Amino acid sequence: MLFGKIKYIMLLGLLVLMGTAYGMDNIYISGYARNYTGMLTGGNRDFSIIQNTLDLNFEKRSMKGGLLVNPYLYHTFDQELEIGLREAYLDLFFDNFDLRIGKQQIIQGKAEGAFITDIVSPKDLQEFLLPDFDEIRMGVTAFKINAYHGNSTYEAVWVPVFTPTRMPDASSIWNPGMDYPVQPVFDYSTSDVPARLENSEVFLRYGTMTSRFDLELVGGYMFYDDPVMHMTKQFNPATQQLTGLAVRPEYHRVTMGGGSFSLPVGPLVLRGESGFYSGRYFQIESPAYPDATVENDFLHSMAGLDFNAWGITFSSQIIQEYIMDYETGMQNDEFEHTLTFLAKKDFLREKLWLELFTYTGLNEGDALIRPKISYSFTDGFDILLGSNLFIGDGGRFGRFDDNDMIYTKIMYYF
Repeated sequence: MLFGKIKYIMLLGLLVLMGTAYGMDNIYISGYARNYTGMLTGGNRDFSIIQNTLDLNFEKRSMKGGLLVNPYLYHTFDQELEIGLREAYLDLFFDNFDLRIGKQQIIQGKAEGAFITDIVSPKDLQEFLLPDFDEIRMGVTAFKINAYHGNSTYEAVWVPVFTPTRMPDASSIWNPGMDYPVQPVFDYSTSDVPARLENSEVFLRYGTMTSRFDLELVGGYMFYDDPVMHMTKQFNPATQQLTGLAVRPEYHRVTMGGGSFSLPVGPLVLRGESGFYSGRYFQIESPAYPDATVENDFLHSMAGLDFNAWGITFSSQIIQEYIMDYETGMQNDEFEHTLTFLAKKDFLREKLWLELFTYTGLNEGDALIRPKISYSFTDGFDILLGSNLFIGDGGRFGRFDDNDMIYTKIMYYF
């Protein structure tokens, strides 16, 4: 913990010195302070979260480049104080290209509330999908170059050090756990990806924007951010009953290619996105796969529609996950479909906002329903009241049926 804080302070100082060297001695400071309190609606109505946040931005721009450092502080009632850097990077501007060096969030794709080709930045899933996506999406230390030609942008990203998904603690209400037949023994000997040149990640993106459409093509050669659980089983020779289970988490290389588009059609906006993954691993119960995993290609796609009516913004998406060359015994379904819906309207000249966002898992009939209302009392002072309602007995959302909650967020921006 102490080493991590020292590392952040050293990086902050280095970037400030680099920024000063480029004539950026006046730094603009902004950010927000927030109280976030959530209470479960079932059982004893326990508090699911009581958290105070301080999020700061140190930023400066000039003709030569730019500097941004975004430290944050989380003070949560049942955890240690967390101090970190969401982003900390230096921009260098040239005639036909830009260079960004440092810790940064990199966003790709057109999907809302889903990660399809948006896979450069890993995810912080300690609170499932409930935080804002700028908090779910973690920064990666990377070198990014953007080259420009007409309406087109060519982007290359090199990530020298792999960063995995941040999962909930074992005691968290957001940790669904795994249903093992016996108590497993975990072997973490292959759970690290050493910081070596051969373990770095590379991403490419081409984007073009015209008056008629917006198109993006992406590709990546990287480690999948979630670990694969390889298993070794032991049986009683006489009864053939399972007596032991060793679980070995490991991260594997995948290759991804895909793209996204948005297309205005009269009052409508059509959106689409698709990513093809080669080298994904899935859990399977089959004698042909003694380590309970199988490698399959995977296609993740989305079709969306946006429009406005009666002063309300509507958006809906159908998301499909398809495991190619499907085999009997796989833990996942061959096809999995999720429907999202958004309705949002403002009142009182954008001081009062009403919003409803939902996920619906069509395979299991489960859902996450998220209504919220927010009000801006004065410039920079907002209060939000919302609810997270989990429907169903299983599936991606129904497994958290006991975690229905109401929450408030009180925010001050400066």
